[in-house]
Amino acid sequence: MAVVTIKDIAKAAGVSPSTVSRVVSNHPRISKETSRKVKRIMEEMGYHPNVMAKSLVSKTTQTLAILLPRPAEELFKDFFFGELMRGILAHSTRAGYDMMLAAATSPQDEDDTISRLVFGRRVDGIILLSSRVDDPLIERLDKHKFPTVLIGRSEGQPHILSVDNDNVKAAYDATHHLIIQGHERIGFVSGLPNLTVSLDRMEGYRKAMNEAGLSVRPEWIVEGEFLQHSGYRAMSFMMSLPEKPSGLVVIDDVVGFGVLHGLTELGYTVPEDISLVSFNNIALSELATPPISSIDIGTYQLGYTASQMLIRRIQAETIHQNRVIIPHRLIVRDSSVHSISKRNS
Repeated sequence: MAVVTIKDIAKAAGVSPSTVSRVVSNHPRISKETSRKVKRIMEEMGYHPNVMAKSLVSKTTQTLAILLPRPAEELFKDFFFGELMRGILAHSTRAGYDMMLAAATSPQDEDDTISRLVFGRRVDGIILLSSRVDDPLIERLDKHKFPTVLIGRSEGQPHILSVDNDNVKAAYDATHHLIIQGHERIGFVSGLPNLTVSLDRMEGYRKAMNEAGLSVRPEWIVEGEFLQHSGYRAMSFMMSLPEKPSGLVVIDDVVGFGVLHGLTELGYTVPEDISLVSFNNIALSELATPPISSIDIGTYQLGYTASQMLIRRIQAETIHQNRVIIPHRLIVRDSSVHSISKRNS
């Protein structure tokens, strides 16, 4: 059986071989009509591009890497990560890019991973899923001018491409919601202090409390990982205090599930005894008992926009702003307000 070549496809489609090559690489200047026509003929004639050969010629891999900030077994339990991935893949697949997952859970892992991916030219660009204070990883990638997009905030490096929320305002809104419900003793279950998202949400919480003239009590602030058992442990500590908070801002929905579990085991009822608001608005938040009020941060859009920006950077297209802010909104559910029947009783 004869091997079908680009020249065969070009002849059948009535275009030049270079046009077929551009269709294969999803070049943006090829019209949709021409692209559909060429791809239909490729399918009819059974043509499959030689990806390895194309990479050698073009010096591109058509592959992006997502650098995982935590062990994969933890991340795949997190519905936030799944929704983020859905957004990343939606655009990258449409643009003709494959995706590689790479784990780097220690400084040595990061060095080894970056050496393989960047200097080994295994991928064309990298998406970082979290931002740390004084992050050496971002500095290293920036030093080598390797196409990178950060989902989060880069401190003191405005030229770094990033997609983020206004986490200060988001936490302010969550805290303010509890304040207008009448709460004065409000605690905060935070993330690790070396993450910029933890710092920003802490700042928003403090700002809302200070504006309302309410005390920020150190014992009502507990830091931990973005895991369910962190929320559970936080309740073991907070609810043993002589004076307990009546409302909680929780850094993440998964942590919020741990908070609910801990409160239930200790005999407290939400929202009658203590109210809570968390972040990310993952699908299970609405199915929790009670349903959790949560800040929807546009997780899918975060991933989609990060992929879009990275591919534009790789293809040397104009990027009008280095930092994109995805809007957030508060979804109010039963965990932070009494139902109409209870309020009227």
